[in-house]
Amino acid sequence: MRLSSPGSVAASAVGRSAGRLAYRSWRDRFFYALFVASVLVGIAGLVTLLLTIIIDSWGWLDWQFITSYASRKPERAGIFAPLIGTTWVIVTTAALTVPLGVGTAVYLEEFAGKSRFSRIVQLNIANLAGVPSIVYGILGLGIFATLLGMGRTVLVGGLTLTLLVLPIVIIATQEAIRAVPPSYRDAAFAMGATRWQVVKSVVLPQAIPGIMSGVILALSRAIGEAAPILMISGIVFITSVPKGPNDSFTVLPLQILNWVQQPQADFQSIAAAGILALLIMLLSMNAIAIWIRNRYQQTREE
Repeated sequence: MRLSSPGSVAASAVGRSAGRLAYRSWRDRFFYALFVASVLVGIAGLVTLLLTIIIDSWGWLDWQFITSYASRKPERAGIFAPLIGTTWVIVTTAALTVPLGVGTAVYLEEFAGKSRFSRIVQLNIANLAGVPSIVYGILGLGIFATLLGMGRTVLVGGLTLTLLVLPIVIIATQEAIRAVPPSYRDAAFAMGATRWQVVKSVVLPQAIPGIMSGVILALSRAIGEAAPILMISGIVFITSVPKGPNDSFTVLPLQILNWVQQPQADFQSIAAAGILALLIMLLSMNAIAIWIRNRYQQTREE
């Protein structure tokens, strides 16, 4: 039997190692290029859509368009009523969603423990996050508007959208709370703080950047939803603005949907102007939330 020399065995091992390294390097480059290409495709699609909207809406988005009511004549149509309605609904949704979502997440993570009840609640929250938005619209119409007799009002719209986006805020807040190092809690408990003091003074300030990210995602989804609001409001031609939570309303997505369905070509440009106004409103709202998040994050790092 012929035995291989130590030199040939070492050379063979070095060759196999070099082959594996070359394969891993090629694989890493391939997936890196694939991921970069995926990002570029998404960015290219977004830029194309934005440029198309800007070009189509050129000359229509002006002060007269913002301050005018809906009209059957394109040159006189505006977004004042749906703009104010959208603002009312989003403010109502935020006022209901943030305390409910954050409070639920704090209870589940810091007080409920690993009980059977908390596991059932957690499972239902995860399931509710995947329910189609139209189902929430039917639920809001049946319970809030009809059963409770609240009518098709701003408050009902805010409650319906709260049900829609509440799971997003709860899940994001839970993840932010879990990201707080346990040593922070241990140090606070060692100094004699109660559990509520630990949550209020240690956990929540550290988790605010993550919580704000969840709130941004939730309100971004709420501001663009048309299906549940169509069930609640159903109004696209309105000549008055809501002045309180018990008034009727319409929102920008519904008005844009109505304009897109019109046969006149000018209404397509008006719809593009409405989309651009909605994007500006959304980006402005997100910018404020991001500023708050970054401010708390800088305070935490200092």
